[in-house]
Amino acid sequence: MADLQDDLHTSAAAGGLVGLPVPPAAEAFPPEPYAPVSDPDDEPLARAHAVLAAHPVADGYSGLPWALKHLPWYDLELGESAVDTDVPRLREGHVGALFWSLHLPDAIDGDRAVGATMEQLDLVKMVVRAHPEGLRLAYDAGQAIDARNCGRVAVLPGPAGAAALGDCLGILRSLYALGLRVITLTGATWASETGLTRFGEEVVREMNRLGVVADLSGASAETIRRNFAVSKAPALCTRSAARALRPHPANLPDDLLVELGAAGGLCMVPLTAEQTGPTVRDVADHLDHVRTVAGPESVGLSGTYDAGTAHPLELGDASCYPRLIAELLRRGWAEADVALLTWGNVQRVLRGAAFTARAAQLRREPSTATIAELDG
Repeated sequence: MADLQDDLHTSAAAGGLVGLPVPPAAEAFPPEPYAPVSDPDDEPLARAHAVLAAHPVADGYSGLPWALKHLPWYDLELGESAVDTDVPRLREGHVGALFWSLHLPDAIDGDRAVGATMEQLDLVKMVVRAHPEGLRLAYDAGQAIDARNCGRVAVLPGPAGAAALGDCLGILRSLYALGLRVITLTGATWASETGLTRFGEEVVREMNRLGVVADLSGASAETIRRNFAVSKAPALCTRSAARALRPHPANLPDDLLVELGAAGGLCMVPLTAEQTGPTVRDVADHLDHVRTVAGPESVGLSGTYDAGTAHPLELGDASCYPRLIAELLRRGWAEADVALLTWGNVQRVLRGAAFTARAAQLRREPSTATIAELDG
């Protein structure tokens, strides 16, 4: 598959591929064969550490940038008690990759949202540069693996809110060039309770062309379904649990979980008391439910640390993932499914976004459409 992706860059291959069907990204990266890494006779916590050492957590959402913005001084490599996340705790929790949220307070919108998002992107880069022994920026699946193999935690910029685009595809391309890789499809006139407008659909197509992943957490059911219809790339729900177990508005009902699984998307269950419940067992119940309804390839983890939310008992900071994985192993989860949950499923989505982008760039020039032209 890597050879196929490289071939897509060459003009000769482009001439031969135009007009040929491209397999959906959800089908392009099937799971690799799994080799067990733990002793089934060991205690669940020991097994959890063994599995996570080989297949670390790719955490779908961290509010650390906004939290650090308000601290006068911090040292994430030495340890920082003012936040839930630092390098020692990430290593203790076997976190190998982390999406750093660029979401803004609701009061910041319009042109201010564009500037504030760019400021947060700059802050992310400054923080990573200041902690080179523990953190490394990553913009795709391969770079996340490289960071992990070098003993660093991969930091992937995003998600940012749709308001950060300023209703302009040129700003989308600029933010991508600056490193943004995930955008949440809420908080804009073109992605509302009624679904995606014509301009919203064009935003999704341009995201496909660039390789920007759509985050559907908090989006309306109409927006989610329209994204599935328009997008060729898998989507994330960076902070969504099962509404059948807890009726939080950001949690997904079973019918949408089924559609998410069919579209090759990924539901990243948050470790928050509000969305999942107050105990480790509650979180595990949501993971069980999402795996059953959407499939083992469509469930992931989202710590949601440093985002101003309360966490379940025993899951208070980024070091606590082994406790959750031990609970899943007690429940009979296969190692292979745990490896997909922690690392493999996020890798598949990132590879799918890159694959879709390379195929789309053969067929589509950068869009010059405006919201005024498409939505009036």
